[in-house]
Amino acid sequence: MIASLLLTASASAQSTRAEIFADIDRHLSELSEMTGLKPRRAVPAEIITREKVNQFLQQRIKEVATPEELRAEELMLKKFGLAPADFDLVKTTIDLLTEQAAAFYDYHRKRLYLTDWTSSETQQAALVHELAHALADQHFNLERFVKQAGKNDDTALARLAVAEGQASWLMSEHLARKMGLSLRGSLATLEMMSRAAEALPGQYPIFDQAPLYLRETLIFPYLKGMLFQHAVYEKMGAAAFSQIFRRPPVSTQQILHPEDYLAGKAPSSPALPEVPDKRKYKDLIGGTIGELDHAILLRQYVGKERAAEVAPHWRGGQYTIFEARADKRAVLTYSSDWDEPRVARDFFHHYAEVLRQKWKRMQVTGETTDRISGQGDDGYFVLKLNGSTVSSLEGLPQPVR
Repeated sequence: MIASLLLTASASAQSTRAEIFADIDRHLSELSEMTGLKPRRAVPAEIITREKVNQFLQQRIKEVATPEELRAEELMLKKFGLAPADFDLVKTTIDLLTEQAAAFYDYHRKRLYLTDWTSSETQQAALVHELAHALADQHFNLERFVKQAGKNDDTALARLAVAEGQASWLMSEHLARKMGLSLRGSLATLEMMSRAAEALPGQYPIFDQAPLYLRETLIFPYLKGMLFQHAVYEKMGAAAFSQIFRRPPVSTQQILHPEDYLAGKAPSSPALPEVPDKRKYKDLIGGTIGELDHAILLRQYVGKERAAEVAPHWRGGQYTIFEARADKRAVLTYSSDWDEPRVARDFFHHYAEVLRQKWKRMQVTGETTDRISGQGDDGYFVLKLNGSTVSSLEGLPQPVR
């Protein structure tokens, strides 16, 4: 959210601060009425400069991840073909978030910040969004809530969609009420608010140039999270605002398909292929690769239509990247589970196309109806289809027999 309003005079700046922050109690009261959650304490708030936002993000990244963890995360994106070889994860993330910032709630320090370059109109909406975070934090401890996902990437993104989706829904309901409308029972109003949230291209040049994966995962918690919140709210009423924190979704699939959340549909954990001479490697990074990840991967390499056809049939996905102790060679092990053998076969062929496109060169040395092997940019690979499961080994120093 970037709209500029430079406050050139100190007195003007102080007047704007007083005007904006005077609405905090009124907004908290409205949010409490919507959610049934009562404010437990005051929410400190202040204006922050672009330089301070950038510094805050750099410090926050240091607090939540080590350099080795960040290196591993960046390598994972590159190995899957979700980011180019020259991609810098930390720099791009900081630049993206700084560009997008209108306000943010620091759930570690329990403080709300509004950026000084954002228009007063945008600040008001952003204030409601961040106060929704503060109210949820007072009841459900957002820092602990996010951390409880552990190393499961897909679950972590689903939990982030709970927090951001709820705040986005409440902000949208606030804006709708100002127009004499409501999201409740109105798909037309919900769609209008969703379209407004999607109106990003052209406004944010850093966002526009970022890899598709970063763009999609940045928007997902807000847009899809809001639609998820709405679906659960329509079923449960105000109880939904607490329910999704007390019984959070376990996958991005449950966010994308709220009926799966309501039915308690959990993902599977397909076994990963074994790495030859595994003792020569150490585990570098591993986790879940979910429906959203697969949808983005397919969209990037085989198109929106195929992604829409195949990704919803995802049942589970795992990956691990091993690093050779001797020469730092990275080997990707990956496995995905699908709800029908027919869909798994389609994905098997689509993933072969992903391999062809993400590498500059790909030499196939063996191919059957359920196995493709050969050599790519980073070493030897083998891709297999077994019933409803597709698996691959990529980056091996020698061919797999």
